[in-house]
Amino acid sequence: MPAPSGEPAVAPASAVAPTLAELMDFVRGAARDEALIASLPLDPEERTWIRLDGPGGSEAWLIGWPPGTGTGWHDHADSFGAFTTAAGALTEHSLAVRLPTDGWRTLELKDGVDRTRELATGQGRAFGQNHVHEVLNESGAAHAVSVHAYYPPLPRIRRFGRTGPVLRLEQTERPEDWQ
Repeated sequence: MPAPSGEPAVAPASAVAPTLAELMDFVRGAARDEALIASLPLDPEERTWIRLDGPGGSEAWLIGWPPGTGTGWHDHADSFGAFTTAAGALTEHSLAVRLPTDGWRTLELKDGVDRTRELATGQGRAFGQNHVHEVLNESGAAHAVSVHAYYPPLPRIRRFGRTGPVLRLEQTERPEDWQ
């Protein structure tokens, strides 16, 4: 996940948590905001980002993806979220299985758990807690831009390595790691 500028968003105790539908509405609306999309500086080699104010205390990001870049396999811990492609196209590889939250370093995945989605401009998806995926701009020439929102603000991100059916927990990041 990109390094935030400033303090992590924290919902006030009296705030009502946004729903998945509200997060999806937010990312779709932001993806249609041409001025917002144009404000993102694009780098030819590295992902770029701008932190946004999401609904109900959610954490939100506008992210630029140079050709051939991606996130690697990761989850968002106890946060649920949504993202939409605002420009270009992204590919999401995900696992249709819930992983244990703690206490493991290596898992062998069963056949049939892999899912792939192609997300062209204007397409997106919502996901629940502990969703494991990687997002890629597989274009050889064109940048992609996307909008993401998470609630609660990301408490941690687990990063995974994958070789065939074997998934390895490689690193756990917390907000202080990307501030």
